[in-house]
Amino acid sequence: MRNDTWRVELRGAMKAKERTDIPRVHMPELAADVRNKNNEEVNLGLTLEMAQREAQRCLDCAKPTCMNGCPVSIDIPSFIKNIERGEILEAAKVLKQTSALPAVCGRVCPQEKQCEAECIHVKMGKDAVAIGYLERFAADYERESGNISIPEIAPANGFKVAVVGSGPAGLSFAGDMAKFGYDVTVFEALHEIGGVLKYGIPEFRLPNTIVDVEINNLRDMGVKFVNNTIVGKTISVEELQKEGFAGIFVGSGAGLPRFMNIKGENLVGIMSSNEYLTRVNLMYAANEDSDTPVFKGKNVAVIGGGNTAMDSVRTAKRLGAERAMIVYRRSEEEMPARLEEVKHAKEEGIEFLTLHNPIEYRGNEKGHVTQMLLQVMKLGEPDESGRRSPVEIPGETKLIEVDEVIVSVGVSPNPLIPQSVKGLTASKWGTIEVNEETMQTDIPMIFAGGDIVRGGATVILAMGDGRRAAQSMHEWIFMPKYK
Repeated sequence: MRNDTWRVELRGAMKAKERTDIPRVHMPELAADVRNKNNEEVNLGLTLEMAQREAQRCLDCAKPTCMNGCPVSIDIPSFIKNIERGEILEAAKVLKQTSALPAVCGRVCPQEKQCEAECIHVKMGKDAVAIGYLERFAADYERESGNISIPEIAPANGFKVAVVGSGPAGLSFAGDMAKFGYDVTVFEALHEIGGVLKYGIPEFRLPNTIVDVEINNLRDMGVKFVNNTIVGKTISVEELQKEGFAGIFVGSGAGLPRFMNIKGENLVGIMSSNEYLTRVNLMYAANEDSDTPVFKGKNVAVIGGGNTAMDSVRTAKRLGAERAMIVYRRSEEEMPARLEEVKHAKEEGIEFLTLHNPIEYRGNEKGHVTQMLLQVMKLGEPDESGRRSPVEIPGETKLIEVDEVIVSVGVSPNPLIPQSVKGLTASKWGTIEVNEETMQTDIPMIFAGGDIVRGGATVILAMGDGRRAAQSMHEWIFMPKYK
């Protein structure tokens, strides 16, 4: 608590002016010429000294606005002040009170748009406290210490619940329901647990060992995992009901790729970022002896400007691409990718063809892509999202040599659950419709969250959905008719 003696003494140990004058820490990184040759994690983490110095920058505000930007409601000042006083394991415990995946979130969440954007330092015209770096530090410190804590678990309440999908929404939901005393089973369609955390994010950004530790922590909390099981095919929702599951949470994600439907898009060498990253990350297709090897292009173009596009183009570079390009129809300022990912990509030699949009692909006699025709664009008026819409410059095109194209222009929700469950309302985009406050669907026992509801979002927003759904389902199950 903020008024605990140690917190009061810590605040008094330095003047606010001294704290705000401390420059923000810089994350040590693997050198660009080294990381292009391997799949090692780029960000190397903070030392204890660096973390404690950064923690001193936090003013321990009476009204911590940073928490307003956190979808899972982490007690940010509490975990940071524990780092400042050297109680790192306590900091990790604070994180685990509300976050099932702190080591993951510390690496991949867009803190600069969420908690850090609300930091008091920003309002003073200074760099925000590096909340994400500190979250990662505390989680990594705990893991490396071997003293991995388990959150407090309520006594078993006699109810069991099912989770469809082991991505961030499902894992967050599972963790909170386990804390409430439920018997939780997570069903995953793939052979590996972790969903998009495993198949969608490369190890140079999020190592699989980190994800596995977080999943094992959930196992230690009593969560059960069943892989190679497709709810809606292998087992139906009706069968889950018959097996006594009191509630079902659907977090099956948005795994269907979108294409642009332009001439030549069916040529060999053109694929979605979903397929590309899944094959490389989950099926080890880059290995020479892989059963399903992936083509390693020399001139690779990735279409799109989000984090998935950055992950794809940086993966292509690591697989030997001599020229790896981002092709994006807006300017760099409009790119939805994290600034850090753009920075890393540029350091690694990625070319940015902004204000260009593919309008045709051309191939050779064997049906393999060899060229792409790009329409040169300019920015027009802002669209409904506030971003300036790209407009064609008539007659201005550019022909580029390519031998591999990865399309990363968005995803659509997995349609299996909406199609296989009668009475479940889906939107025209294929997302499951829910009460936004409770995440409950038209079928009372079914709740949903993450990309299957949002149609594509961040890890932390999916986790926030999972937490909200867990609280709502818990309250719904213990309504009078259930007692």
